[in-house]
Formats: sequence, C-alpha cells, structure tokens
Amino acid sequence: MAITLNHTIVPAHDKDASAKFFAHMFGLNYEGAMGHFAPVRINETLTLDFDNWDRFEMHHYAFQVGDVEFDAIFGRIKEAGIPYGSGPFSQEDMQINTRRGGRGVYFKDPNGHVLELLTRV
Repeated sequence: MAITLNHTIVPAHDKDASAKFFAHMFGLNYEGAMGHFAPVRINETLTLDFDNWDRFEMHHYAFQVGDVEFDAIFGRIKEAGIPYGSGPFSQEDMQINTRRGGRGVYFKDPNGHVLELLTRV
C-alpha cells in the first residue's frame, strides 16, 4: 500500500470561521464541525482538520492546483482584498510568480498561516 497523507490538524483561533474561510477561498465545501474538529475535505484522501488552539506558530501550506483552479482561487483572493505576493519573503508585493513556467502566489489566512498556490512544482 502506498503512503498517503490522510489529514493534518490546522491550529486556529476560531476553527469554524477558519474552516469556512479556507473552504470559500479554495471553492470547497464545509459541512460543519465533526466531533472536536472542523474538517475541510481537500480531495479523496486528505482533510484539513481545523482545531481551536490558544497559541500556535504560523504554518505554511502549499497546494498544487490546475490553471482553472488557480484563476478561480486567485479571483477570490483579489475580490476579498487579501494582500498577496510572489514569494515566501514577498508575501504582500501584489504580484504572482512564474517559476518553472507556471504561476504561484502566497497569501495569509486569518490565523497568519501562509497559503501557497502553485501550478507547477
């Protein structure tokens, strides 16, 4: 059997609001809390399980997406007025990068976690 990441816990100040934000930005469904967590299904094998924590360090989550998904998510970022940037050290330069012939962008969620979209690895 291949090794597959099944879920990871995403610390949040408000798990429900964070799950709703993430689901909206990525065009995914959020069906509400399940037990202790507020899960958002990314694909058939992976969920992000948002959980309330008082204190935590910022995390970086990178997602490879297709061009259609990139356009849709990037459109929602701009529509929401969220600062974005072209790199990990230029997260608010309001530019996208074109590394490896693809497109990439970085932005932060309400908890300060850095979310990265890239169309090529």
